[in-house]
Amino acid sequence: MTVLARIRVSLKPSILDPQGRSVLRSLRAQGATQVQEVRIGKLIEMRLQGSLAEAESEVQRLIAELLCNPVMEQAEYQLDEVEG
Repeated sequence: MTVLARIRVSLKPSILDPQGRSVLRSLRAQGATQVQEVRIGKLIEMRLQGSLAEAESEVQRLIAELLCNPVMEQAEYQLDEVEG
């Protein structure tokens, strides 16, 4: 079975996001006055072979060891069975 993992890594709410602030200033300069806040993160997609349980275990390991700095970031993930 092939599992598609979508991992979203973002700064914790208590961490200032200078990149998000810069984007917010640019948006407001372009007239987007309704935008209140911008936070920048990253989306990582990967395909894994194995069962959902095996994929979940591997994704959790990769998040903890490589993809996320737990001091500053938080991660959420979604797993879906896919063909191929």
